[in-house]
Amino acid sequence: MEKRMYKDTGVQVSLLGMGCMRLPRIDPDKNDIDYEKAQELIDYAYSHGVNYFDTAYGYHGGESEIFVGHALKKYPRDSFFLASKMPIWCCEKPEDVEKIFNEQLKKCQTEYFDFYLLHSQSDANFKKCQEFGVYEFLSKMKAEGKIRRLGFSFHDKPEVLRHICETYPWDFAQIQLNYLDWEMQDAKQQYEILTEFGIPVVIMEPVRGGALAHLCDESDALFKAARPDKSVASWAIRYAASLPNVLTVLSGMSTPEQVADNVATMTGFEPLTDADRAVIEQAVAVFREKKTIPCTACRYCMDCPFGVEIPKMFRLYNDYALHKDERRYWKAYHDQPESEWADKCKACGACMEQCPQHIRIPDRMAEIKELMNGFDQKFSK
Repeated sequence: MEKRMYKDTGVQVSLLGMGCMRLPRIDPDKNDIDYEKAQELIDYAYSHGVNYFDTAYGYHGGESEIFVGHALKKYPRDSFFLASKMPIWCCEKPEDVEKIFNEQLKKCQTEYFDFYLLHSQSDANFKKCQEFGVYEFLSKMKAEGKIRRLGFSFHDKPEVLRHICETYPWDFAQIQLNYLDWEMQDAKQQYEILTEFGIPVVIMEPVRGGALAHLCDESDALFKAARPDKSVASWAIRYAASLPNVLTVLSGMSTPEQVADNVATMTGFEPLTDADRAVIEQAVAVFREKKTIPCTACRYCMDCPFGVEIPKMFRLYNDYALHKDERRYWKAYHDQPESEWADKCKACGACMEQCPQHIRIPDRMAEIKELMNGFDQKFSK
């Protein structure tokens, strides 16, 4: 397993990190983790050199931290790095920060976090963190040895990122970066700002919630023609890992096949060549013509107060955008409970406040509704 040194400390972090947001579930529609299957993923990753495990207070409806604490308890504490995050939106008053932090230590069955983040920083979330004295409290926890390295994850514009970097000294930062978002979500500028400030980068969503494991048939064919022995997803992992200021690349792996493929990609790691980059540029150009919705199924937008199953509606639409099979889309849409349909959207905008991709969700729901109305007239006769 390829390792990257954290600054000049001698601390070696695996280039592949295990993201614990999309673990196997007992029921795909519920948050309950399948402990047996999820433990197998952790064990395989650990035994193949993965030593960075990333969780958060809200992952799996609050169950992820509990599982991660259980799963890693069998291993020596100094043999892995554990990361979790402070969800400022769960805090109603400053005292809640300490309460949540202590709860996280307990849930994770640990006395300290190796990497700890202010979760999902945006302009609004950062202002609230300042108002509640979050950085000051977490710095105190760092001084007490309960946090080894303090950072933040980020979802906003580059100018907000620069402001955050200028406000406090940071040990690391986590951003969404992949070959689609390099320009589309300003990942390039974010990466450059962090590098300018000397802040090591942790990458999230390198495969964009699985979307880059299969772009479209035409794009996939380009990847396969260039490297028949490699998966489409491996191109996305290598893209993120090829950047020199990247400490680790988090992948939210949910199957043994995904873990094995990512481990293989980061074992004997091959940085991208100029020829590889040309293939990616060509594949992205083809994919962009399909006009999909850039949803990563992170579910930060949920729960919708009106019952719309937002990530599912986008997933079904994106399948249609890629394949243009109208009847299949119409049938798949109507196979879902009517209470989850796009036409239940009331355009309240609550979902947009939480969306890391800044998708205009109500507008897209209106588009889906209009599209489906046309298909209803066409296919329900």
